[in-house]
Formats: sequence, C-alpha cells, structure tokens
Amino acid sequence: MRDVGLSGQCLAPGAELPWPRPEIDRMVCVHKTGRMMKGSFASGNVQAVLFDSGGVLMRPVGGRWNPRADFEETVLAHDPSITPDRFAAAIAAGDQFFASLSSTPAYDDYHRVVLRGIGVEPTPQLLADLCREVPPATVLETYAEVIETLEELDRRGVRMAVVSDAWPDLPDLHAGLGIHHFFEAYTISAEVGCNKPDPRMYHHASTALGLAPAQCLFIDDDPSLVAAAIELGYEGRTICRDSSPPALPAVPSIASLTELLKLL
Repeated sequence: MRDVGLSGQCLAPGAELPWPRPEIDRMVCVHKTGRMMKGSFASGNVQAVLFDSGGVLMRPVGGRWNPRADFEETVLAHDPSITPDRFAAAIAAGDQFFASLSSTPAYDDYHRVVLRGIGVEPTPQLLADLCREVPPATVLETYAEVIETLEELDRRGVRMAVVSDAWPDLPDLHAGLGIHHFFEAYTISAEVGCNKPDPRMYHHASTALGLAPAQCLFIDDDPSLVAAAIELGYEGRTICRDSSPPALPAVPSIASLTELLKLL
C-alpha cells in the first residue's frame, strides 16, 4: 500500500539506477548477525523479514492514505467555498494519477493534480502548507501488535527492513511512531525509481542486508505483491487483518504480525 508522507521528491518513473545504490540503502551503523530460522518455509533458512509499511506496520488516522488527513482543513483555509463533493471528485482524480505511474510522484505534482480537480490554484504557499511538517502521530498510527512483535523479533536476532511504495520521508515517519530503529534498511519507491512488483524493489532490500532472496520473508497486505516476491525466490506471507485470506492458492496468509513469532 502506498504510504502517506510529509515531503519529498522522486526520480522519473521507471528511471534506471546503478545496482545497488549505497546512498539510498539507509543502513544503520551496526549490523546484526541473523540466526538461522527454522520455520514453515521451503528454504528453512529465513534470517530476515522485509515489511511493507502501509497496511502492515501503520495506518492513517481516519482511514485515508492520500491526501493527508488535514488536506481539507488546509485547502479550506485558503478557499472556504469548496464543497465536500468537489473534494471527493478531486481526490478520486488523485488516485487515478497514482495508478497511472510506475513510481511514486513528488508531493507537489500529486497535490497539483488534486487541487486543479477542485478548481483551486496550486500556489507555492498552498503547496508549502500542504507539505508542512506535522507530528507523525497526528496523521498515522501503528497497528496494535506492531511494536511488541518488532521488539520480540529484534530480541531473537531477526533482521528487518522495509520495502514500501512511499515518499522519501518514510523513515522519519517511522521514527515519529517509534519503530525506525528496528530496521536496518529502507527500500523506498520514490528513491529507487519504481514500485512493487518491480524486482528491483525486493532485490534492493535483500542486497542491502547482504542476504539471498530465500533468506528473506516478505510481508505485504497485497497478495499480488507477495506472489511476485515468491516468484523471485523470497518467502512470503500476506497479512489479512480485516479480510478473508487471499484467493491466490500460492500465497500463504497471516491474520496478525504476531503469527510471525510462531514461524521464526
């Protein structure tokens, strides 16, 4: 799931990058030594978990990822005449804009699409106001079991990274929610120049950890993205907190991250 953020730029959709790109690995200084995990996996050698972020680790307050929860309030401060139906239609146009791209756009590009759909001029001041920094906890929250599960995986020596279609400030958002320190590396679409299921997204994360695909377990709330990871040689699980297991026989599922503690 595409994550909300606070600011950022991205590469041109589909841009080719040298592989790997150390400057965007966001590695922590001290690497953990992953122990061999004996669980319900074909390889029997899972040493790390690669997490999607939105829908797996965190969710938006109010239930909407984009635009941010304070979007309407900010726009109305500039033009109080905007009606709810105009907001709804413009936000739908923004969703279509996202769907048409192969990578995550810059914030301002996205906001221009939505604002023009409303009929509001995307002035520099309004664009700046829409990207102003706010405490992450005012717009985002972690799922109830996340911190406890990450703490236990960390205690067991399981290595962890994030693979997310998101803007570059995702690590800052995680820091504001108290989970950034668990992850050794971040693979972010706006920096890599592509979205999942492009193989570069998965490979960037496992390469950053110095592990083979079969040594990594990928977790996402989209079963098609988990299926893509499995096809590339990764272990995979779809998380289905509020829905039935995915209708993809080749994609195992879990109902909560706490189930990872039984697998690893």
